[in-house]
Amino acid sequence: MNEKIIVALDLRGYDEIINLVDKLNDAVWFKVGAVNFTAYGTKLIEELKKRNKKVFLDLKYHDIPNTVKESVYVACELDVNMLTIHSIGGIDMMKAAQEAVKEFETKYNKKGPQILAVTVLTSMNDDNLKRDMFIEMSVEETVLKLANNALKAGINGLVASAKETKLLREKFGDYFTIVTPGIRPVWSAKNDQKRVVTPKDAIGMGSNYIVIGRPIYGSDNPKKAFEKIRKELEHVNT
Repeated sequence: MNEKIIVALDLRGYDEIINLVDKLNDAVWFKVGAVNFTAYGTKLIEELKKRNKKVFLDLKYHDIPNTVKESVYVACELDVNMLTIHSIGGIDMMKAAQEAVKEFETKYNKKGPQILAVTVLTSMNDDNLKRDMFIEMSVEETVLKLANNALKAGINGLVASAKETKLLREKFGDYFTIVTPGIRPVWSAKNDQKRVVTPKDAIGMGSNYIVIGRPIYGSDNPKKAFEKIRKELEHVNT
């Protein structure tokens, strides 16, 4: 179950991040988000690749199609394994992102990263959608419509809360690889997440990968916390 856990490197300090990675020698996947990519750029990704780790680049590209296409192409050259774009950017933008991966694969004759379309952030709920984004639909309805747009754009990966994963599986089957943030073991705090589930429940509801940060790096013993989560997933029926 190590392959299903993506450790979010959202803590501060380059040395602290690398020390965490080295402590978690059994971890396969690590997420590099906007904060630490801004701070350390490609250096952090290079260090992770040196350690034979898989990289989930979570920058959530959202711009005009050409800018997103060029950004994704550069990310491909960094040898990341997965990356994110915002599905709300529209079908044309998502198509442009997918085209970048195909161009990279054709040029270098190697597999590019999987693109994941972010649906609705796990820090948002129905009230946020109405107040801040002027969307009258529920979170569930919005996620399904954004997923359908991703499908039309040829994107086969999503970022979605586990609470919507079951609905996505019912409508789209196994078409999408689903990565789920907002994961909180029962022994950890929710913090700023609003739509959260436990690791066991997330995998049980159909998530392919779960992203976990603070419950691991904020623990007194990150290695022990990671192992505790891994053991929780051992007997989950997927």
